[in-house]
Amino acid sequence: MKHVLETLEERRAVARLGGGQARIDTQHKRGKLTARERIDLLLDHGSFEEFDMFVQHRCTDFGMDQQDKIPGDGVVTGWGTVNGRAVFVYAKDFTVFGGSLSETHAQKIMKIQDMAMKARAPIIGLFDAGGARIQEGVAALGGYAEVFQRNVMASGVIPQISVIMGPCAGGDVYSPAMTDFIFMVKDTSYMFVTGPEVVKTVTNETVTAEELGGASVHTVKSSVADRAYENDVEALLQMRRLIDFLPSSNRDELPEWPSFDDGARIEPSLDTLVPDNANKPYDIKELILKVVDERDFFEIQDAHARNIVTGFGRIEGRTVGFVANQPMVLAGVLDSDASRKAARFVRFCDAFNIPIVTFVDVPGFLPGTAQEYGGLIKHGAKLLFAYAEATVPKITIITRKAFGGAYDVMASKHLRGDFNYAWPSAQIAVMGAKGAVEIIFRADTDPVKIAERTKEYEERFLSPFVAAERGYIDEVIMPHSTRRRIARALSLLRHKELENPWKKHDNIPL
Repeated sequence: MKHVLETLEERRAVARLGGGQARIDTQHKRGKLTARERIDLLLDHGSFEEFDMFVQHRCTDFGMDQQDKIPGDGVVTGWGTVNGRAVFVYAKDFTVFGGSLSETHAQKIMKIQDMAMKARAPIIGLFDAGGARIQEGVAALGGYAEVFQRNVMASGVIPQISVIMGPCAGGDVYSPAMTDFIFMVKDTSYMFVTGPEVVKTVTNETVTAEELGGASVHTVKSSVADRAYENDVEALLQMRRLIDFLPSSNRDELPEWPSFDDGARIEPSLDTLVPDNANKPYDIKELILKVVDERDFFEIQDAHARNIVTGFGRIEGRTVGFVANQPMVLAGVLDSDASRKAARFVRFCDAFNIPIVTFVDVPGFLPGTAQEYGGLIKHGAKLLFAYAEATVPKITIITRKAFGGAYDVMASKHLRGDFNYAWPSAQIAVMGAKGAVEIIFRADTDPVKIAERTKEYEERFLSPFVAAERGYIDEVIMPHSTRRRIARALSLLRHKELENPWKKHDNIPL
């Protein structure tokens, strides 16, 4: 028996070494951790249970039968816990065949995906690989498609998170693209369908990997990635933080953590947050931070479409999704990028029963040919659709402007908002007073009369009370009581029941 145990330990030691010490050293020189080091950081100490440690590829083509068969075949899979909650994980091992995907490599990932679905637990993929293993041809492509199919089946059932920690190219990019969140590491990670060499051959463009698909590209321009972090360690620690906000599945209760922040806390500074000058900006993140428990806010897509803010916080220990127009950027106007960003976030929250709090200060949709040619109508409709179909608790607070169609889109009462509040500084109207008067009284050129009409319009419409008179606003509240109002509303709506008509699926304007 002792000999068998020693053999097992020897085989485990070989498997844990991956592609060997020389390749591990190279990985470290690039500023990257190994697959197992990443898993150790991500999961609670000692909680990782590995599967398929001894799996090897079966390919014999193009000299693969002459290659050393390295146990694990380029991916480490298993499960563990994050702050005591079960999480499944797979980590591509760049030291083994460059982390490339083979038939058996894919089967390891598929097994973990199936187990995560059965256990109803989140799954995290750590990517650091060179794409498909070319020597395996269609077998590798088939493996990719099997993984993709499982990504789709798991969508909206369990949280799926991808962390890009090295190269991610070709077929490898589509699995992360179908997960709920994608995070990257600055300077060491990149994503693209075709690499710089292929781009140069086909389009004659000369571009570096960083310029083509680095973290700055995908977090700022393309919106493919949700955030980028400085290094592997920061990225993995932030994933632990994110998991704490998310339920384990669409049928699980929201995680509830001890909170030392009183739900009835009054915040007097909010009474002076909105400037007297309606054209002067203020930072909506200050409002979010002063409302959530202990100023703990996990922002999603912080570098893209910054005219709208999305992310997770807690109220009385339970997760809440926040959507807020940001007056500091483009006056908080809705454009195509902001609409898509917020719509995706709202749909995620609805899929996992996370209540949504919306802070509104929106002067309308961004005008211009660039937006219209870019499909602003359809993109704006995505956000409208997302809010309208959501059945989770929806609480809306209008802090200042709510003009035109943007008033409707931003979780208005008409889209089944549960609690719709306004601050006394709120202005709810079809448009601003100056523009409205110029249209209504276009024939009048007397500046004195125009000024009088503008003042009349402001007094009649640019206040929350016209909407309150019609019941579109449930209450005009004092800004300092915002947290208390939200906390009480969420407590009341904890067991809210609302069902949409049966359908196979909706047809959101993609």
